[in-house]
Amino acid sequence: MITKQQVENIQKTWGDGVVKIGSLKENRFECEAFTNRFLDELYAFEIGSVSFKPTKCTIKQFRPTKPDALSYFIAGENRACEEDKGFAIQPWTKVRFENFNIIIEENRAIAMGNYFFTDVDGNEAKVEYTFGYKLIKDSLKIDLHHSSFPYNPNN
Repeated sequence: MITKQQVENIQKTWGDGVVKIGSLKENRFECEAFTNRFLDELYAFEIGSVSFKPTKCTIKQFRPTKPDALSYFIAGENRACEEDKGFAIQPWTKVRFENFNIIIEENRAIAMGNYFFTDVDGNEAKVEYTFGYKLIKDSLKIDLHHSSFPYNPNN
């Protein structure tokens, strides 16, 4: 059975990983290597497509494959999607999750809430998320990742 602590642990690992990716942006080889490991360790691409809808994309809204996710996180010359700027190489200095709710089943958990990304100037960006986690070989893996900016009635 999945526990709330396991969900919170993978959220912290995910946030720390996004910060680490940004810290490596000046060393492209190391940044790519780390981001590939990050995706392998945290996302369920090994069992098929992942329902991944990143925050900052409009042309190719859904990113079901690892190359699509890699492109979103770090962009680069070989990016899969031309619109990608490298969300994780912003860089961010901190990511924190505020869970609104966590639904736990035996081999699946779904978490929804807000997460906050702090930039190098200390500004915080609020983003809404839903993550789905599946228990695979005793590890939680993300197979659903949806994030978006909060509704703005002035837009």
